[in-house]
Amino acid sequence: MNLFRVCVGLIGLFMLAGDSLSHAEDAMKYPLAVTIGKDATVYVADRDLPGIWKFADNKWSVYFQGSKKFRTPLNAVRCLAIDHEGKLLAGDSATREIYRFDDAGQPQPLTKGNIGIPMAIAVAKDGTIFASDIEIQRIVKIPAAGGEPEPIVEVAAVRGLTMDAEGFLIAVCHGKNAILRISADGKEQSVVVEGRPFQFSHHVVIGPMGEMYIADGYAKSIWKVESKMAPVQLMTGDPLKNPVGIAIHNGNLYIADPHAKVIFKRNAEGKLDVLGK
Repeated sequence: MNLFRVCVGLIGLFMLAGDSLSHAEDAMKYPLAVTIGKDATVYVADRDLPGIWKFADNKWSVYFQGSKKFRTPLNAVRCLAIDHEGKLLAGDSATREIYRFDDAGQPQPLTKGNIGIPMAIAVAKDGTIFASDIEIQRIVKIPAAGGEPEPIVEVAAVRGLTMDAEGFLIAVCHGKNAILRISADGKEQSVVVEGRPFQFSHHVVIGPMGEMYIADGYAKSIWKVESKMAPVQLMTGDPLKNPVGIAIHNGNLYIADPHAKVIFKRNAEGKLDVLGK
């Protein structure tokens, strides 16, 4: 009888362990980037999934599951964006590629493996794609339909890239000056934020009034930049652990934090919640 109870107990423990493992495998692992589709679907690049999650109808699901095998699509996904037609774009350093997802949810390569390490993506109104390639320390442009990346400007370690209302690129970099404003042809350049006020800046978004929000992983902060004012910390410290990705939609900020392993949502009133909980 005692042996029977022991066996039953062991079986129960194995079942619990298996259930815990199943839940662990379903959890977000290392979210690096977040973007919002035109239908308000939230997409998240998870470096260690590897692949992309989506949040729709108040629940998380895997949008695309990459392979653990190196040099396969989205094995090392690093950045996301939505193109001019509402399609999802993803930059992947494992295959040195930027992908556009088709209507069947499958990634289609755009550069024939001719980009190095894409860290951030921005899209112009005409669909032209701009990407920061930190392997060659340049911002490149890619035709909307895909094609050979064309370097437009050399900038050190751009980890955040977006486009303002006037069609200029906003580049958050680790060079002499923290934020630059660059024309789409790369010929014009001005300084938005001088010096190095951030500890380790990542992605950037622009709000409805032209204000900028920058994720700073080392400072555990989200910074806000308005006009020509100096950056201010909009929020800092717990529960933020290492904010990297950032997106904005309807006044809400969405923050990807790979150390917290969640997506935070901050509303216009400053309330911070974990998305989906």
